[in-house]
Amino acid sequence: MRTRSLRYVPRRASRHPIRLSCEVVRERDFKRISSEIVELSESGLLVRPEARVLTGDEVIVTFMAPFSRIFIDAQATVARVIHGRRLTDGGPAVGIAFDDLDDVSLALLRRHIEMLPLTTPNRRVLS
Repeated sequence: MRTRSLRYVPRRASRHPIRLSCEVVRERDFKRISSEIVELSESGLLVRPEARVLTGDEVIVTFMAPFSRIFIDAQATVARVIHGRRLTDGGPAVGIAFDDLDDVSLALLRRHIEMLPLTTPNRRVLS
């Protein structure tokens, strides 16, 4: 009899709408990409772009954790560029995924974003 192996599938991080100031700069030329967070999760953030950016660009992110005065610094990668063409997009945005967030910053972020409401999905979920 064959046994089925169970694969570990990490839980997708929940997204939370929030308006926070930040500094997102492109690593190669230190050009500022954004200064406003629109959504936040423990795996990344969604920002309003101030400059053109490409998927895969490496960036440095600095922001103050919600409801605190503690700054979080992280290296990250542009995961998605939203051009704002769909009616549900709400304008141009850039999705940024954290590359390595230290354990203390991750614990702090988790603790503070659990107090925020969840983002509602814009598109239908296909089953």
